[in-house]
Amino acid sequence: MSTNTATCESCSMPIETGRYCEYCTDEYGALQDFDTRFAAMVSWQQRSNPGQSRAEAEAQTREFMSGMPAWRDHPALR
Repeated sequence: MSTNTATCESCSMPIETGRYCEYCTDEYGALQDFDTRFAAMVSWQQRSNPGQSRAEAEAQTREFMSGMPAWRDHPALR
């Protein structure tokens, strides 16, 4: 049994190896672009909190992403 504590630098999902999880990478293993990840993460936020408005989901996603190593310096989060 693995006791790995590594997490994706984009979304914080637990991972075995590398910097990013399978959901945050493209078919070549490269990190997806910001807009693609942002849309997917907002969608996840809305599924997790169905009563939340789109604006609230976007605000929470921006706040979360600004703390992630892959995105903390991205211009869209400043």
